[in-house]
This record gives sequence, C-alpha cells and structure tokens, in this order.
Amino acid sequence: MTSISGNDRIRDEMVALIPALRSFARRLDRSPSNVDDLVQETLTRALANLDKFQEGTSLKSWMFTILRNTFCTKFGLAKRETVGLDDCASARPTVNAPQEWSVRATEFHRAFLDLPEHYRDAVDIILLQGQSYEVAAERCGCPVGTIKSRVNRARAQLSAQLN
Repeated sequence: MTSISGNDRIRDEMVALIPALRSFARRLDRSPSNVDDLVQETLTRALANLDKFQEGTSLKSWMFTILRNTFCTKFGLAKRETVGLDDCASARPTVNAPQEWSVRATEFHRAFLDLPEHYRDAVDIILLQGQSYEVAAERCGCPVGTIKSRVNRARAQLSAQLN
C-alpha cells in the first residue's frame, strides 16, 4: 500500500472545497464567468503557495482568505480601469462642428453659382460627377484641353472666393 503524502492529501481537500469556494465567490460576484475565474485564480494561488500553508490550521479558511484577497485585488483594479475612454467625446482633442460644415457647404454653393456657366458645367462633369475629361469634352462640344483649362480656372476662382 502506498501512503498519501501531505501535499496530495491537501490537494484532495482543495478539490473537495471547490463547491464551497464557488458558493462564496457567487456572493462576491454574480457573473458566472467571473466566479469561475475567481475560483480558478484562488486554486492557482493556493497551489503555488502550498508551502506557506501551515499544517494543523483550517485549509478552508486559508483558501477563503485567498479568494477574498483575490477578489479585492481585482475589484480595486477594475475600479481604477477606465472603460470606454477611447470612445468618449471629451477625450478627443477636437470635435468637428457640423454647423461649420453646413456653412462651408453654403459658401461653396454660392461660389459655385458665381462661376461662369461653362466653368460650372466643366466642374460639374469632372469633379462632381467624376467623369473623364474626354466625356466632358464630348458633352460640352469642345477639345479636352479646353475642359482642362476650364476646370483649372474654376478651381482657382473657387479657391480665391473661399479663402
């Protein structure tokens, strides 16, 4: 017959205490996954520090103390944790003002309407509709170079009016 060593006996007692540890952990945290994590962390710490357990004292009390201390440590860390800080508008260096874009769009529309009609047509086809210079030249009935020149002059005029 083989005799059970002291550490093996303590490990067997630890396994027998798991339901009691889970029950105690549920009183501290209602989340089942947090309870599982807390019990697992308690068992890991107890096994790692088994040499510090004093024979003749209550293993249950020792493990409940480890569980409580583990919970308090995790609770303290969670309290200092800033969840969702990256999503918070107050953490952003600047927040775009939608009313500014509305004003800029109105200014652009006025400046666009001030362009000569042939410039407006060229800008509309090339920049707003995204067509090629060849398509624009065909629609306007002029050479491609003329369309490029009209778009360039329209850009310069818009830039001067908007700055």
